[in-house]
Amino acid sequence: MAYETVIGLEIHAELSTKSKIYCNCSTEFGAEPNTQTCPVCTGMPGVLPVLNKQVVDFAIMAGLAMNCQITRFGKQDRKNYFYPDLPKAYQTSQYDLPICQNGYLEIESNGTTKRIGITRIHIEEDAGKLVHDDFRGVSFVDFNRCGVPLIEIVTEPDLRSAEEAKAFLEKVKAILEYTGVSDCKMQEGSLRCDINLSVRPFGQKEFGIRTEMKNINSFSAVVRAIEHESQRQIELLSEGKEVVQATRRWDDSKGRSVELRSKEEAHDYRYFPEPDLVPIVISDEWIERIKNSLPELPDAKRKRYISELGLPEYDAAFITASKGMADYFEKVVECGAPPKIASNWIMGDITKLMNEKELESIPFAPEYLAKTISLIEKGLISTTAAKKIVAALFEEEKDPEIIAKEKKLIQVSDESALLPIVKQILDENPKAVEEIRAGKDKAMGFLMGQAMRATKGSANPQVISKLIKDLLSV
Repeated sequence: MAYETVIGLEIHAELSTKSKIYCNCSTEFGAEPNTQTCPVCTGMPGVLPVLNKQVVDFAIMAGLAMNCQITRFGKQDRKNYFYPDLPKAYQTSQYDLPICQNGYLEIESNGTTKRIGITRIHIEEDAGKLVHDDFRGVSFVDFNRCGVPLIEIVTEPDLRSAEEAKAFLEKVKAILEYTGVSDCKMQEGSLRCDINLSVRPFGQKEFGIRTEMKNINSFSAVVRAIEHESQRQIELLSEGKEVVQATRRWDDSKGRSVELRSKEEAHDYRYFPEPDLVPIVISDEWIERIKNSLPELPDAKRKRYISELGLPEYDAAFITASKGMADYFEKVVECGAPPKIASNWIMGDITKLMNEKELESIPFAPEYLAKTISLIEKGLISTTAAKKIVAALFEEEKDPEIIAKEKKLIQVSDESALLPIVKQILDENPKAVEEIRAGKDKAMGFLMGQAMRATKGSANPQVISKLIKDLLSV
């Protein structure tokens, strides 16, 4: 029997505020454990939280960018559960009146466009973090992350494959980066994803029993987790067994998931309105102000690159997938580089080197890439030499022309300097000369190679080719 996978995502994004959601403690990543805490974010008795307005601004901005309706009157709720890193024994979140509802994003998958529904986007506080010491067999708790503001983006169960889920996550990440809502540094936990997954026979309308995999923090791990869990459930059903509704932990290093606990439902959390916080009333003027502050979003930028800069669809989609990449590309073009050539370098050698060195951003100024391209266009360096310059720029940021001179990569284009060398090559290879005159193009490549060898690769190939043709009158 053939089965269909049904997927819904819950995406948690830490917001780019300087202070926490209900207090003035810093949100900076990497501080010493328990140094960015106060009685409010650690849940001491008698304290009163105060909502950070920037959190609501960011939530509205994310909602508008993802085509959501904005709730004019909302509130916050207590989500009750017990865990060592949650000092209050409840999380302040939103239940029935989230800030954003009924949105959507369109993704490209397998050459087609598909609309993925967004059920809601709500604000909440993050919990702390447990640090496990396996050697001593103990765990410590770091409360620095308690109260760091989050938005949770909950999709409809509209995704049908790991590829679609990855495409959706990439789209969300790009929007959050473009708007400045979140830095989306997955290695720091700024963007995490829970996967709700079930399978059902093709053609069946009813959903199957779903499982949830928590806190996956890389796109590649999401793909592997979905593929593994889908296959696990299919195998169970094929053997006549039942899928148990549960929360599971994905172990990416071992490529398998482990059951943690039976899956909770909303009533298990005993939600009730947060009595210490006033309702959230959002005016039309507030929404309009946020709407007017929205930057050019990835889809609009992609279309502009195609229509105004003449980039192919693939190039435009690749460049705009990352705000940092798009910003860099635009600066290179502003410096005079042809858009298509600039995109070729960014998508090719530069991305390859970034992947090899595990870098998140290009380590040298866009002006230097534009100048490297200009040196090629002026005939001062070859494309091969430019590749060496770009590689050198990853090691040390320096003027490309200086690198070219230091590494002796400047091409000789002076015809008067190259003419004697070309004449000597022709005199020494009469057979190749006759073959060229007979229309055999292969011999031209041979003579070009001889000339480049004689000049130790410093000659401009175009000038060499012109001199050979002029001397042989072909």
